[in-house]
Amino acid sequence: MSRMNGKVAVITGGANGLGKATALRFVQEGAKGIVIADMLEEVGLETVQMLKEAGGKAVYAPLDAVNRLENEEMINIAVTEFGSIDVLVTAAGITHQDYLSGDREAEVKMAIKRAQEIENPAQGFIEGSLEEWQKVIDVNLTGTYFALQAAASVMIDQGKGGSIITLASIASKHPDAGPTPYVVSKAGVWMLTKKAARELAPAKIRVNAIGPGFIETHMTTIFEISPPERVEEVFKSVPMGRRGLPVEIANTALFLASDESSYMTGEILHPDGGYFTD
Repeated sequence: MSRMNGKVAVITGGANGLGKATALRFVQEGAKGIVIADMLEEVGLETVQMLKEAGGKAVYAPLDAVNRLENEEMINIAVTEFGSIDVLVTAAGITHQDYLSGDREAEVKMAIKRAQEIENPAQGFIEGSLEEWQKVIDVNLTGTYFALQAAASVMIDQGKGGSIITLASIASKHPDAGPTPYVVSKAGVWMLTKKAARELAPAKIRVNAIGPGFIETHMTTIFEISPPERVEEVFKSVPMGRRGLPVEIANTALFLASDESSYMTGEILHPDGGYFTD
């Protein structure tokens, strides 16, 4: 119950899904303070209240991931409210340009489109729009870059190091794990993680990635509307035969945020049910 004792964490995309689950685990392990940085203010404030009811201290920070100033401000809020920034988790991300976590209609629309792409991959590839490409790259990759810059700058000034955890994906290494812009963006996040780990190691800042497999979040709505035979086919590639739970990703983030991983940097951990065992 003390692996996060005294640590202050900023979590982008913290209102929902993996970010929310990670925030709760950090509170359960004694985090000094949590900043929930998200574009969804109402949901973000609800998450902050949940964390407070769980015994933690938390505040909300508005965040458009591709706004450099808002990335800087969320770090400033952590310092102002809790005195420092020790951990950054970049959980903000999208699978397509219309994605908005918690928007059921948009999620189903995306899932239908993705199912069509799977049935006719060549057509899905050549019909991809520049708008789709740019939006996904901006949020997933550029947004992560801005967050890393903002957090690292303050961590360096503090002089005590820190831990930065990016959310990559199995798509970082496998082209079939999502639409083209998404897999390219996540491959970029993985390389950004390795580059940042090398550059920031002298400042005692560790940078690692988590590459989740298929997890029960809004992003995997496709499994709920896909034909059973298609779902069965997908899970043949997962030896454990199921989707992971958000708390299983949160536990991985907890390890990377804690001193238990003090000699680890530039790595990617794959809680994926054995997806990469072949």
